[in-house]
Amino acid sequence: MDVKDWKILLVDDEVEFVSTLAERLELRGMSPRLAHDGESALKAVAQDPPQVMVLDVMMPGMKGLDVLQRIKESHPAVQVILLTGQGKTRDGIEGMKLGAFFYMMKPLDLDELIAKMGEAVAAAAVG
Repeated sequence: MDVKDWKILLVDDEVEFVSTLAERLELRGMSPRLAHDGESALKAVAQDPPQVMVLDVMMPGMKGLDVLQRIKESHPAVQVILLTGQGKTRDGIEGMKLGAFFYMMKPLDLDELIAKMGEAVAAAAVG
């Protein structure tokens, strides 16, 4: 599947970070949707489930792990890549136990993220 056909949702309360990430993905032919909090992310998934959600763990209000848990209950085929801050490996491990596809540390390596998103899209297609 071509990257332009990937359905991606980026979720992060850091507006500048997630906007910049979206722009960098758009330069590579993708069209990600954005959400800036957990509630918005859940609404976006309910309206049009993505194949891959890139989800920040630490957000005000609903935390990323809570969003992950609810997504996996309602839309188990959505593959979630968690983003964690420095030194937050335990959040990533906890997320994997809750069904996350993968977790990555900020700052991101964009090429690694795109590679993992490709693997997640393939996994979403399977099931």
